[in-house]
Amino acid sequence: MNALCLRLPSILTLTALLWAGGVSGASTVTIGGQSVELPDDVAEEHQKLVDNIGIYDDPELDAYVRAVGERLLRDSGITSPTFSFTLLDSPDINAFAMPGGLIYVNRGLLAYLDTEAELAGVLAHEIGHITERHHSRRKTASITSKVAAVSAYILTGSGDVYDAASMYGAEIISGFGRDMELEADSAGAEYLHQTGYDVDSMLSVIGVLKDQEQYRRVQAKASGKPSGTYHGLYASHPRNDLRLQTVIRAANELDLAEMPFNPEIPGEYRRQTEGLVYGASAAAQGEPDRFYHNKLNFTFAHPPGWTVQQSSREIIATSDDGSQTLTIGLARIDPDQDTEASLINGAQGDVTDIEALEQYGLVGATAIASSNTQSVRLAVIDHGYRFLFEGEAPDLAAADPGFRTIIDSFRPLTGREKVTGTSHTLHYIQAPRGATFASLASSVKLPDAENQLRLINGYYPTGEPRTGDWVKVIR
Repeated sequence: MNALCLRLPSILTLTALLWAGGVSGASTVTIGGQSVELPDDVAEEHQKLVDNIGIYDDPELDAYVRAVGERLLRDSGITSPTFSFTLLDSPDINAFAMPGGLIYVNRGLLAYLDTEAELAGVLAHEIGHITERHHSRRKTASITSKVAAVSAYILTGSGDVYDAASMYGAEIISGFGRDMELEADSAGAEYLHQTGYDVDSMLSVIGVLKDQEQYRRVQAKASGKPSGTYHGLYASHPRNDLRLQTVIRAANELDLAEMPFNPEIPGEYRRQTEGLVYGASAAAQGEPDRFYHNKLNFTFAHPPGWTVQQSSREIIATSDDGSQTLTIGLARIDPDQDTEASLINGAQGDVTDIEALEQYGLVGATAIASSNTQSVRLAVIDHGYRFLFEGEAPDLAAADPGFRTIIDSFRPLTGREKVTGTSHTLHYIQAPRGATFASLASSVKLPDAENQLRLINGYYPTGEPRTGDWVKVIR
């Protein structure tokens, strides 16, 4: 089960580096409705996940995932550390763990699983990474140069940045070697057996996700790309992984004083995932007091009560009483003139309090310009274009914190925030007589919809459902 952390590389990699270097203090964060005390650095990385990816808004499904994880812990006698299980609003097919018992599951993974036992298999593997102390044992020397690149991927959603980082190989990004993955498999298989779940479910998940790997390779070849490597779940395991099969056989032969009953309720996983958002979510731009511009790929926060209007030439943010306005215009970037020079040359009057800006991978400058009795807040930030900010108010000193809120929060959209339109959702039906995946896909408005249905149903590249079979469809 390799690299359950790969689709979110910067969070886990940065955390591993910080963890290896020691922790200076502790912070309390709320996870799953409970207060959890974490080292400051781990708490910071958790907050980055929440801020940049978001928690999936389905309390019942979140509680279900958490209950499966807690059952594994209880029945396996694991009492330390204090574990938490979080369902993230990410379409990526993955799950991962952070130091201190923090385990995350992307809702994108759930569409590809068929049973609670398969979900338990993924969680058990991640618990194994924690109980085997892999975060503190793994080597980090080779990955420090990749931290900046993969951090930029999390923040900006830039696939080009992530692909460049991925060229260095899955093992460097994930940080877990093959032996550690097998250790987590072995521990996880024991936890499954002790809880009563079918240990072979680990192999079932591999089969479905190896189909995903094969599909990506086919797509890459068709598009002329050099590689279609899949850096997600089980990336290091062959489809018929003999070492993993040995681990599973060993777990099945464990001599338990009393064999537990299988805790899975038939059809419960299907009920819990009915209506699950599939692919990108359309609810990614809902943060209050924040403006989003999809075409120009930026967003900024503004003080409560302010309104933002846009035209083809400028964007104007106005305070609730209309006395304070900040106007944002555009200009082409002059490569011979940096942002500070551009700001000074475009200002009227005396320019003071010049300050360089470096935020979210962007560079710029800000200052105060005064002419006669009027002072204004100016800023210039480069992001594809040269964004020009000008804040005016009768009392600049009183208004300036609001202007700085907008300027200092200006950043690119994250990958999650770029989504607009209507979300697709996953549903279950019993296949009608004569149904094929082609016919089921005919009304689905997704690229290559037939193969998408095959993948989530475990029928890639060929095969058709039988009449009456439960199948997943996308609407």
